[in-house]
Amino acid sequence: MTMNPVRPEKLHIYDTTLRDGAQQAGMHLSLDDKLAIALQADAMGVDFIEGGWPGANPIDTEFYARAPELGLRTAKLVAFGSTRRAGSRASEDPLLEALCTAGTDYVCIVAKAHDVHVTQALRTTLDENLAMVADSVRFLVGHGKRVLVDAEHYFDGFRTNPAYALEVVRTAAEAGAETVVLCDTNGGMLPHWMGDIISATSSIGVELGVHCHNDSGCALANSLAAMDAGVTHIQGTINGYGERTGNTDLTTLIADLQLKYEWPVVTPEQLGNMTSVSRTVAEIANQPVSARQPYVGESAFAHKAGLHASALKVNNDLYQHIDPTAVGNDMHMLISDMAGRANIQIKGEQLGMDLSDRDLAGQVVSLVKQREAHGYAYEAADASFELLVRDTCGELNDRPFSMTSWRVFIEQRGSSEDDAYTEATVKLEAQGSPQIFVGEGNGPVNALDQALRRALRPAYPQVRDYELTDYRVRILDEDRGTDATVRVQIGTTWQHDTWTTVGVGANIIEASWEALSDAYLFGLLKGFGADE
Repeated sequence: MTMNPVRPEKLHIYDTTLRDGAQQAGMHLSLDDKLAIALQADAMGVDFIEGGWPGANPIDTEFYARAPELGLRTAKLVAFGSTRRAGSRASEDPLLEALCTAGTDYVCIVAKAHDVHVTQALRTTLDENLAMVADSVRFLVGHGKRVLVDAEHYFDGFRTNPAYALEVVRTAAEAGAETVVLCDTNGGMLPHWMGDIISATSSIGVELGVHCHNDSGCALANSLAAMDAGVTHIQGTINGYGERTGNTDLTTLIADLQLKYEWPVVTPEQLGNMTSVSRTVAEIANQPVSARQPYVGESAFAHKAGLHASALKVNNDLYQHIDPTAVGNDMHMLISDMAGRANIQIKGEQLGMDLSDRDLAGQVVSLVKQREAHGYAYEAADASFELLVRDTCGELNDRPFSMTSWRVFIEQRGSSEDDAYTEATVKLEAQGSPQIFVGEGNGPVNALDQALRRALRPAYPQVRDYELTDYRVRILDEDRGTDATVRVQIGTTWQHDTWTTVGVGANIIEASWEALSDAYLFGLLKGFGADE
């Protein structure tokens, strides 16, 4: 068995979510967003946080002005920029001056390391590019800055003109750069190419780092290969954000180094924050959460097959490569038509229900499979699954409310969308008292929600604080066109509690009503808001 490489004396994890990550399509970070994400990166235990490009972007300039108020505990802030312009002086470059006044001890500047990029993109000579690197580094060092140089397109440049790529690194080192970061800017490298290039570069004698993009799907693998070859500084982003296909995902990298390499790169507490950091940053950045993301994804430790569940009842390690709690995640037992009795029993334990009785568990399995055959899906609808189990156990005979009837009325009073009128009427009985209420809304589902909420409020005033936060529609058997069966999932939140219910019907309103009424039923059964 191959032993893990020895941890280097110096090892730096560098977060560039706020600069490189923010270049992702569809990501727009406000100043407050950037400050909040910086705190999350610090909580994850990174060594450096690159906040942006002061002088080139007003938000980034303001970020550095406000950064001292963050009180970072672990990370050091880095200001990002570039070498001086061709044919100018470093002392006259306003962007280099902005780096000097950003208030950070560390600065990182990008420099071209690929000869074709120098001549075609910068439109200058190879010698002038070297002078730009040397002048810029010396200028920043002369102003007391600790300088990192991102050698852009380094690996592609080395493969076509290794002598020049090496000369860029040598020039930066001799001018006073502490670290030269070798960048796979186009993301086309493969892991087995990394070692030879890094070994050849290490002869210069400067600390080396690596910055990998994921265009070939190898950013993480290339980063680990680079570390095996001797780099001591690695750059990436939270959740792998970045332009095109993104960067090395720091949540996976840190977990791999800590749990697979067994290198103590962060504290156990910081590692335990990993899942929370990943999802919080996704929320701040308004980006979808990837359920299949390693370590921190919702499906990273999710099990669906009955065979897996049977084994997990004996030993959790049989189908899990780590304990999910180490990274702040949990094992999830998915309930579907593939579920067996063990799935149901484990899921019941997770939800606080006793399904140890084999006959009862078998009844639930049979019912789940029947309902899924009709279009229900309980994998992401724990609340509906719990209601199903409670009903099977006879625990819903005395419900908080019982429905009598509901209806929706839609009238188009003109030719524009604003001329549509939607009204819903709900009749129910709550705590022995019949209620009839009408609700108006922006469409039938909103009208039903308003009517149901009003009808429940006299008996259960806490429902005023239940908030519908997610609504998803899936058309089943699409070949049937407008006659297709519809599945609706509704997410509901009260304070920090969130639950999901599912409904299936011959039309979207019917399916929505089932998911909606179950959402309120579940919240009341759990007692959410009852003490307020």
